[in-house]
Amino acid sequence: MRHITVACLDMAGTTVADDGSVLAAFRAAAAEFGLVPGAPGYDEAISFVQETMGRSKIEVFRSLLGTEEQAQLGNRIFEESYGESVRAGLVAPLPGAIETITALRAGGIKVCLATGFAPVTRDAVLDALGWRPLIDLALSPADAGRGRPWPDLPLTALLRLGGGAVSELAVVGDTPSDVESGLRAGAGVVAGVTTGSASREALAAAGAPHILDSITGLVPLVELGAAALG
Repeated sequence: MRHITVACLDMAGTTVADDGSVLAAFRAAAAEFGLVPGAPGYDEAISFVQETMGRSKIEVFRSLLGTEEQAQLGNRIFEESYGESVRAGLVAPLPGAIETITALRAGGIKVCLATGFAPVTRDAVLDALGWRPLIDLALSPADAGRGRPWPDLPLTALLRLGGGAVSELAVVGDTPSDVESGLRAGAGVVAGVTTGSASREALAAAGAPHILDSITGLVPLVELGAAALG
């Protein structure tokens, strides 16, 4: 076990289930630019979106579309579409997520939920789930400087939550970009989970030191305080 003081956990696919709403929102945005099934470039665009899951959404649109104006429009449509899914009740905690976060905090580990969503969408998810009291911090790329695969999100979590060395940081997510972000941050625990968009093989190829069947597998990897152990 590692002595961990801060855990930076991904949202969609790691702690939150959204019934495929992320990809559906990307498809809604793509349709605005004529990228519909059967159209030239559609399959390539969707493949790129799947490969870059976990990254800042605006950065994904900047890579896909020709201008900043188009990227901003695409991102806005994405956020609106995903927000509709949230309001429709299509987001829910993944099994064991609440219990894991509760156990971490009871053991003296502060918990940050990090995401590639814009703050408005992130907050809509937290409010829909009633999770604000459950966590210590929530971060989007806009709060940290850069999104994944850069280390800004986990390092910002460590700084804001008063953690110690990077060896006391745990980073968990369901995509290769989550894993790369944690490794670049020098986190003491970096783990991929198979509950989201990436396969076990893809997480291993990204260099994940730990690959978990679910977020619940984090607890045995970290040293919890006496309060959590009863």
